Amino acid sequence: MNKDHFEVRSAGYDETDYRLRYVDEMAEVIRKHLPLSPAMHLLDFGAGTGLLTERIAPEVSEITAVDISPSMISQLQEKSHLLPCRLSLLQQDLCRDELPEIRVDGIVSTMTLHHIEDVPVLFRHLLTLLKPGGFAAFCDIDTEDGSFHTLDTGVKHLGFDREEIVQWLKEAGFENVEIRDATVIRKPQGDYSAFLLSGYRPQS
Repeated sequence: MNKDHFEVRSAGYDETDYRLRYVDEMAEVIRKHLPLSPAMHLLDFGAGTGLLTERIAPEVSEITAVDISPSMISQLQEKSHLLPCRLSLLQQDLCRDELPEIRVDGIVSTMTLHHIEDVPVLFRHLLTLLKPGGFAAFCDIDTEDGSFHTLDTGVKHLGFDREEIVQWLKEAGFENVEIRDATVIRKPQGDYSAFLLSGYRPQS
């Protein structure tokens, strides 16, 4: 059974000022560079308590929110009635569990990849959930010295080298892959740069 690393943190997760600030900024860069539209069905991978889901919901018709943590999904469930789009919740490990039988127009994710042990495998799985021409957009942190996390939340990577993670997304089968600056996350122990990585499933 997977340990719920966020069980003790989920109740107050939405109350941290620096987290609200960087999710605002990541949501803005996603809106700016990805083709969101009112008819879209998105998958929010690593949705947590729904901070990104809340900010993207006004732009689309439906979001499927996926997270491995039961406690985080529970927090999102409690406020789901406030969202201006349809919402489905899945408590699931997309690296190990059988993939859901859905096809979405786009996948969005913030600050989740560094919790994933085998990111190349994840990218291959996510590609299969996209409709032809669908996009994926991931915000995460650049390589850091290990000081970003002060609690055990199941961290597998101390950020990412941009060239390497771009190559992983291309090798998974994505095209038109781009990476750009997203924001700088300012925590008491330091500042950490973050990127937006995006790519598209081929049309054929």
